[in-house]
Amino acid sequence: MPESVQKTYSGADILLECLIEQGVDTVFGFPGGQVLPIYNALYAYRDRVRHILTAHEQHAGHAADGYARASGKPGVCIATSGPGATNLVTPIATAYMDSVPVVYVTGNVPQTLIGTDSFQEADIVGITMSVTKHSFVVSDVRKLAATLREAFFIAASGRPGPVLVDIPRDVQIARCSFEPAAGEDLIPDYPPDHPALQLRPKGEKLQQFAARIAPLLDKAAALILQAQRPLLYVGGGVVNSGATLAVQELADKMDAPVVSSLMGLGAYDPQTPRYLSLLGMHGSRAANTAMQQCDLLVAVGARFSDRALGNAQTFAPNARVIHIDIDRAEINKNINARLHITGDARVVVGLLNQRLEAQDHLRWNQDIMALREVEPGDPHAFTPRNILHTMHRVSGGSLSVATDVGQHQMWTAQHFPFNRARQCITSGGLGTMGFGMGAAMGARMATGKPVALVTGDGSFRMNLTELSTLAHYGIPVVIVLMNNGTLGMVRQWQTLFFDKHYSNTTLDRGPDFMKLAQAYGITGHQVDTVAGFEQAFREGIAAGLPCLIECLLNIDEMVTPMVAPGQPINEFCLV
Repeated sequence: MPESVQKTYSGADILLECLIEQGVDTVFGFPGGQVLPIYNALYAYRDRVRHILTAHEQHAGHAADGYARASGKPGVCIATSGPGATNLVTPIATAYMDSVPVVYVTGNVPQTLIGTDSFQEADIVGITMSVTKHSFVVSDVRKLAATLREAFFIAASGRPGPVLVDIPRDVQIARCSFEPAAGEDLIPDYPPDHPALQLRPKGEKLQQFAARIAPLLDKAAALILQAQRPLLYVGGGVVNSGATLAVQELADKMDAPVVSSLMGLGAYDPQTPRYLSLLGMHGSRAANTAMQQCDLLVAVGARFSDRALGNAQTFAPNARVIHIDIDRAEINKNINARLHITGDARVVVGLLNQRLEAQDHLRWNQDIMALREVEPGDPHAFTPRNILHTMHRVSGGSLSVATDVGQHQMWTAQHFPFNRARQCITSGGLGTMGFGMGAAMGARMATGKPVALVTGDGSFRMNLTELSTLAHYGIPVVIVLMNNGTLGMVRQWQTLFFDKHYSNTTLDRGPDFMKLAQAYGITGHQVDTVAGFEQAFREGIAAGLPCLIECLLNIDEMVTPMVAPGQPINEFCLV
């Protein structure tokens, strides 16, 4: 080639080059007509970017989500136009509600056909506008690289979230020059006051930020010093910002008990004396009581969802609230704060810690700690609590756990001691049944460390086709299926609030899960004792292969404690 002739790249090749620039080594997806140029490029780049073919686009989307939750890096999912793209709506919304950085790449029909109702055409940007942090339609191949770099930047900066990049087929095949980028060149050239620039400040910018919020930090420190019954509430923002150590120091300096949201699990070590467990509808007696009795609440990276609040009018009635969050939109949305500080949790809490002397609230801590649950019941009984404790003990605490949504999710949140950030992979805000299998696969691909999926028979029916993906790639996820023959959480509500009218919740039908595992070439175990479960789980972890453990539970097993919806969180309908 003459030196004067510049090499050109197709849009599809530029996509792959940009993924490599961003450090992406694994993508999840499903091919189709309007992404064939991209899949042709994936074939050419197969030694540099691994593609995991799922059985359904929805689970590819959840896998990219699980990858991001477990690693902290943006996940990537690819799907074709029309139904391929619309199958991503639920994963996109799931990631959005839980602030997860995922870049969803969809193909679309050529631009000359957009608006003509052509085959498999859908306005996926319009459809997902309310559940994406940002969306792009790339109309010019010369803008593709810059757009992709901006997409990754937006997904991971500030409060993370999903970004959609829709690439029409003609842009995928069009050609232009391409200049690789690295380091600072990967950061878009935004104006200094652009909202996307919610980066963790460093150096001179950190000093400027610290000076700007100094009056707020002084007021926060004064409120903490005045408190007699302080409480620290940690949420998913602590995990996202890597603020666990700063938050532990804050709890020690405040001498305060600690409660967690569902998304905050793992942000604070549950085996420390300060930890009171989960807050809210299925929160512990100690956590919910502390919230209602505290005189100061410091909330870090938590958004005060309805499942945590119960009745917002009666929530923390005696407390002055300090709210620290990176997203200004969350401030005073559900709970009015006496003082709020907008910024990265690790930075803000670190600066606050510098202003605090160690406090002493011995009596308050003793009173609240006395409410913590003592391990009840027979340790050999085949209960969800004992199953989850066995999982933790056998794995030595190294296990990451993904869940679907339902009773099993709440049992996991209550009883599995998550002792590190990004160890709990669960759908909190949207509550997506069917999330778990893809998320578990993605988490395993991201970390290479042991991962278990805790699921229920209702949720498992929504994603069991992904057993083919587990088996084909040999992804060693241990599936713990809590089978109680019903949509357990819905049945629990029907029992408590609908006069035991079990309308369409009993799952008295197939499949035979052991035969299903065999059909997919996966080892299956059916157990009904703790000893039997422990043996099966040990074998599953040791084998390094996917396996399914079906745990036969009573249909009326319930999640306790429980607060009725809309009631004060210290008024339990089940204990």
